[in-house]
Amino acid sequence: MTIGNAAEQQQSGIAMKKLIIRLLIALVVVAILAVLAVGLFLDGAIKRGVEAFGPKLTKVDIKLQSVSLSLFSGAGTIKGLVVGNPEGFKTPSAISVGEATLALKPGSLLSDKIVIKTINVQAPEIMFETDLRYDNLNKILSNLQETTGGGTKEPAKGAKLSRKLQVDEFVITGGKIHISVTGLARGTATVPLPDIRLQNLGAGPDGITSTELTKLVLEAIEKGAAQAASGVVADIGKGAIYITKELGNTGSNTLLKVPKGLGGLLKKK
Repeated sequence: MTIGNAAEQQQSGIAMKKLIIRLLIALVVVAILAVLAVGLFLDGAIKRGVEAFGPKLTKVDIKLQSVSLSLFSGAGTIKGLVVGNPEGFKTPSAISVGEATLALKPGSLLSDKIVIKTINVQAPEIMFETDLRYDNLNKILSNLQETTGGGTKEPAKGAKLSRKLQVDEFVITGGKIHISVTGLARGTATVPLPDIRLQNLGAGPDGITSTELTKLVLEAIEKGAAQAASGVVADIGKGAIYITKELGNTGSNTLLKVPKGLGGLLKKK
């Protein structure tokens, strides 16, 4: 082998190495861009899905400020979730969540069942509006059961989502219930929502749908809110109401007597 040939081969080898390195860098860049694109799509798709399918299921407006999800760690954050009230109720919203966090198994995003390890909802604001006969939370739950086949009517078209879920733990802590009794100008109160902990949801091979998960969570919230509000509502029925300076004020409540005429009117309902 001549010196010239050896030099040419060496230069050729260097060029090949550079080409391979460039290809690898290009592949890494493409992979990163693909992951970012998928991440952005997922975040946007979740937000659009909640705002599009949510109202079809619950028959109330649903707004979501933002969703962020890391495909590497599986950690996610949901901010600014507001669930509106059914028609006929006066208060602007039924449920307001400032922030909720979740942790899922990233690999499960590519499988038939998404495995969510934890969902943690912090300090939700729950509005429990009642006329001493019906309440807004129960109405939303009834709407959901109706549109998904749990009631007497057929499920709403486009209301079912096929992707299966498994949620190992769903926790709601630090919540507040703002109680509003229609017909009483100052029939309002704020009481704490008992902590809610649901476990092993969809742990079987079939999992559960997002609709079924929503039902379970709404049922737990409605039950907790109704139990926490029952004492206040009972006092109203006896002729007393709890008031706060503002509906969202969590300070100490003041007990006032309802005039006899109004108390009698409530008993007739």
